[in-house]
Amino acid sequence: MEKGGQVSIRKKEESWNEQAEGGRLHLTSSAKQGSRCLDSIQLNRLEMSFRRWAEETARADVRLSRRRILLIFLLIRYTGAKLSEVLALDPLHDIDHKRRVVFFQSIAGGGKKVNKREVQISEVLSAEIRTMLAASAFRSSFGDVFFGIDPAFVRRKFYERAEESGFPKQLGAPEMIRKARGAELMQSNIPLPAVQVLLGYSTPGLTSSYVTFSGEEIRQITKHFVEKEASRKTSARNCFFGKIRVLQRGDIQSLVEIITLEGHPVTTVITNDSAGRLGLREGKLITAEVKAPWVILHKGGEEPACTAENRFHGIIERINAGRITTEYIVRISEQTELCSVITSGSSRLLKLKKGDPVWVFFNSFAVVLHID
Repeated sequence: MEKGGQVSIRKKEESWNEQAEGGRLHLTSSAKQGSRCLDSIQLNRLEMSFRRWAEETARADVRLSRRRILLIFLLIRYTGAKLSEVLALDPLHDIDHKRRVVFFQSIAGGGKKVNKREVQISEVLSAEIRTMLAASAFRSSFGDVFFGIDPAFVRRKFYERAEESGFPKQLGAPEMIRKARGAELMQSNIPLPAVQVLLGYSTPGLTSSYVTFSGEEIRQITKHFVEKEASRKTSARNCFFGKIRVLQRGDIQSLVEIITLEGHPVTTVITNDSAGRLGLREGKLITAEVKAPWVILHKGGEEPACTAENRFHGIIERINAGRITTEYIVRISEQTELCSVITSGSSRLLKLKKGDPVWVFFNSFAVVLHID
């Protein structure tokens, strides 16, 4: 419900739905939702599949075509737009990179476009789109209508990427990516009014206990979320964002195992009191962090025999040597770096150099959990 630029919504509203492509979709904030659409970990795996596919061809024309499909996926993935809305976009004019806003438009009488809604995107996504569009070959290869492409063809490519990622093809449908985005936002504690504005919903179900947000407040909430979300995926050192896969309670302490966006398992042990205060449960999204001095290095490709629960193989990316300490940046996967700080005396004994294979490890008591 919108009045005078205000959006009012019930604080504990748990569900809403829409009439979308392919039939009626029901989106809820319940834990059961994960069984009906992809979660954040799975969405990230699907995104990586699209990115690999876009670049793995030797033909330049095919690569350009695939990058256009990738761009369609990224816009649906991070704006929650409908496929029809994305295909109607003119990315050269309908994206304000200074404000980092996408304008999804409707057609008024006489065929004139009118602004329908604005959706905030992250600085990272905005920069990637700018880079794509800056290439003259990319801009000029698709004619006057940039996304003048058969929706059925787009769907087939989405289905293929879903199956390649190990998911039923239906979960890769554009409307299911949109649905998954809504569930992801709600599970990240984004206020429901902000989710509705982001996805283009007009009237939520209401009952009582209203919380009111202005349009500007919703824009600020959304901007804060998308930037924080992007920061989780841009090699944040020693931070692992993911969901709780195992929560095992003991008499005093609890063991928590997290699975990250890239599939890394991270184990920590915390007190039962802390687990209660954080509201931990299996499936909850959470960030795990370990301080650099607690990260131990082992030279070589063979996994060391040790008692540390968290062990990762990687490559030395950078070395920052100082008089007292030396910092090593180790890349353990495409999106994840770990930083280790050791004494410079120990560094001289290890004789590590950039590009060397190493194992990094730390025990479960070195990991700190926090909720965004």
